[in-house]
Parts: sequence; C-alpha cells; structure tokens
Amino acid sequence: MLEHGGRLLEAIRRYGIPREQWLDLSTGINPHPYIPPELPLSAWHRLPEPNDGLEAAATTCYDNAALLPLAGSQAAIQALPRWFAETLSTENVACVGPLYNEHPAAWQTAGHRVAISASLDEALEIARIIVLCNPNNPDGRLLDRATLLDAAARLATRGGFLIVDEAFIDPHMHCSVTTAAGLSHPNLIVLRSLGKFFGLAGARVGFLFAADEIRLGLAELLGPWAVSHPARVVATAALNDRAWQASAKTTLLESTARLEGMLATVGVSSGVALFRYLPCVHAVELHKYLAVRGILTRLFENSAALRFGLPGTEPEWNRLDTALKEWKTT
Repeated sequence: MLEHGGRLLEAIRRYGIPREQWLDLSTGINPHPYIPPELPLSAWHRLPEPNDGLEAAATTCYDNAALLPLAGSQAAIQALPRWFAETLSTENVACVGPLYNEHPAAWQTAGHRVAISASLDEALEIARIIVLCNPNNPDGRLLDRATLLDAAARLATRGGFLIVDEAFIDPHMHCSVTTAAGLSHPNLIVLRSLGKFFGLAGARVGFLFAADEIRLGLAELLGPWAVSHPARVVATAALNDRAWQASAKTTLLESTARLEGMLATVGVSSGVALFRYLPCVHAVELHKYLAVRGILTRLFENSAALRFGLPGTEPEWNRLDTALKEWKTT
C-alpha cells in the first residue's frame, strides 16, 4: 500500500499523543465540510438505484452529463488502466510529475510502461496516454484550460488520451476542463471528487467524465452499486447546494492566503485553495518538530517538502502560528 496523508492513527501510536489533541493538517481536505442532511431509513434499508437524483445533480453542478458515479475518484484511478489494457492494449503512459502516486502505480500494475515527465510538453513527446493532476498534488501547479484542451486535441490526432485528475479544482473552476470531457473532446477523461472541496472524504463519492465507451466499460468493470445509497443521498444534497459551494470557495481562498502568509516565516510555499506545499531543506526535522507538538503535516521526504492543509478554528490557527514562530527562533 502506498503512503497517503491522513495517517492519524499511526501518528497517535508513534508520538503517544491522544487523538483529541492532534491538529491534522496532512490531507488537504476542507476543514469545514458540507453538513449532510439526516438520512431516511430507506437509504440504509434499500439498495441504491440509478437516476435517484445524483446523476441529475452532478450534471447540473458540473455542466456535463457524460458522467459515471464512483466510490471516490480512486476507483477510476485503479480501474482505468485495467480497462485500457483489456480493451485497447498496454501503452506507453506519461505521468506529469511529481503527482499523486496512486496514478503511476495503477498504470504500472496494469502492465503499462510508465514514465514520469517533468512537464506536459515533455509528456506529449513520448506517450499517447498522459495523466496529470490539475491542480497538481502535491505542489499545487495549476495549468490553464486552453493548454489542457490543446494537449487533448494534439493527442486525438494520434489516437491518444488525456486524463486529468481534478480532485482539488473546485475553487479554481476557470482552469477546469470537466465540461469538455467526453463531449467536445471525446479523448479527454476527467476525474472529480467530493472528498476535498466538500470535505466528504469518508463518503467515498467521485465521478468519471468521459466518452460513452469508456464510461460503459468502467461501469461493467466495477459492477453494480458502486456508490452506496447513503453516500448517494449525501452527495446529491451537496451538489445541489450552490449557496454552500459559493460560500465555501470564498472561505477557502481567504484561508489559503492566510496560510501562505503564515508559512512565509519559514519559507516560500506554493499551492492552491485547500493546501500549501513548502519545500524545505529541513523538512524532516520540521515535520517531527510539529508532530511532537501534535500538529500533523504530510512529509515528502524524497523532495524535502511538507504539505499543509488548512486549520479549521481560530485556536488551531494560533497553535500553528505559535509553533512556526518557535521553530523559526530555534
């Protein structure tokens, strides 16, 4: 299993700090999640059915009906490479990195030949299938919509595909290519998630936007009832609540700017709404320094960097600020 953020139980065991005393900034999840409605008993009692309102809500929210609901975008990350291998063939795949490590791992497991490219232009030179995160995870690199659509068009001329993981895109919709996936650009595949922006990671709900053949192939591969009935009810409510979405975008952008300023005391960070990425020659030491004080960050040891999610309350902001200032004076 690959390592991810959110390994709070492991930190509790390692540092001996009780769960309620931790400030977990390791995941990049909205600290103010959408509050789900009370679920009817039928959501637990009956199997989920399609066209119960989830697909319609997602179509309206994302402005694209060419979608497939999934148990989180992770389901597509693992299933897409298998579908390509079984339906088309194994391919040379370029992942624009560094990126979410589940992507290259899944393509390698399915038998494809994977290269990590430093840029989209470099990837276009070596592969017909290109995978990237936009915004990028972990460093927050953000590519504009025109650049991505041009890349998809160039790949289409040689029968290629562009796969874009937009898990963190919601506060930056001007860069999203969701509306084009499977429609104006049939070779464009987009993954969306309710885990980050909506703060509903535990619900395990995401969407694949793609051409009919790909969606139908993945639906058959994943089998029936891919998303649980309770999760469908919660996701439908969240996608329909446009007022909450607008307020959350404003709050997240303001909070991320505040975090950027706070981290400036120890270095220059990059990132987007929901997280900041801090290269730091003393990343390992800073990670441990914060952890012994009950503040959990995501350590990228190979690249000497930390990722910071957003605190959720004023005491949490003050706690992080104090720890960073104390670190600066040591």
